[in-house]
Amino acid sequence: YFVLMIRIQGITKSFSGEEVLKGIDASFVPGKCNLIIGLSGSGKTVLLKSIIGLHHQDSGEIYFDDKRQHDMTAKELKLLRQNMGVVFQASALLTSLSVRENVQMPLDFFSNMDDKTKAERVDYCLDRVRIPPEAIDKSPSELSGGMQKRVAIARAIVMNPKYLFCDEPNSGLDPETAIVIDELIKSITLEYNMTTVINTHDMNSVLEIGDNVLLLKNGVKAWEGSSAEILATDDESVVSYVFRSNLFKKVRQAFRDMA
Repeated sequence: YFVLMIRIQGITKSFSGEEVLKGIDASFVPGKCNLIIGLSGSGKTVLLKSIIGLHHQDSGEIYFDDKRQHDMTAKELKLLRQNMGVVFQASALLTSLSVRENVQMPLDFFSNMDDKTKAERVDYCLDRVRIPPEAIDKSPSELSGGMQKRVAIARAIVMNPKYLFCDEPNSGLDPETAIVIDELIKSITLEYNMTTVINTHDMNSVLEIGDNVLLLKNGVKAWEGSSAEILATDDESVVSYVFRSNLFKKVRQAFRDMA
């Protein structure tokens, strides 16, 4: 049984002499929603971008399926990039293209599919994220924030990637839409057995879909565990970050009373 996981060892990264990541170790498991959480400035976006390859780490190793990224050939790196789907914080859709054209773009660049097969794949992905037929030929600017996020997810999965990276997928969304996006990412992760890595500060996401949660604090791994363990732990870093609000303090207390 071959496990398609991501493993990082001793990752460090500095900008202008300031150390942002300070020797982080973690594993991200397939078929799970792996969440990176932490205050603004804790290093979570830098860590995500380092794994994707948008930043080059100063030291440490990143492994994909136990293959060290540093040892990969140009051909292997290209294949790795094609196996990554990314949902950017602001969706990053091109307003000059229709919804369909945005989703089809990775297929145009990276696949040898004929037009009919491409169209079928795009239709499947748009249907999978529940984009109504009447929206498919519109510009993304004509859609709501939640719909734009769905289109971005469709584009991220159109190449049937092994890895899905999401940077703050719920930013700017109302709570109800955020829950729908969380459920969508979770179900797609399970369906395709993808290794999904999500940067978030949304505590609802952490408790709802956090199969594996990594808490960063000042560039250091402060805690790692599941959403169930978050409710049970007395770790000061977790308690001070996750349970700042009175609502989540009550949730935690209710969970402990039940236990």
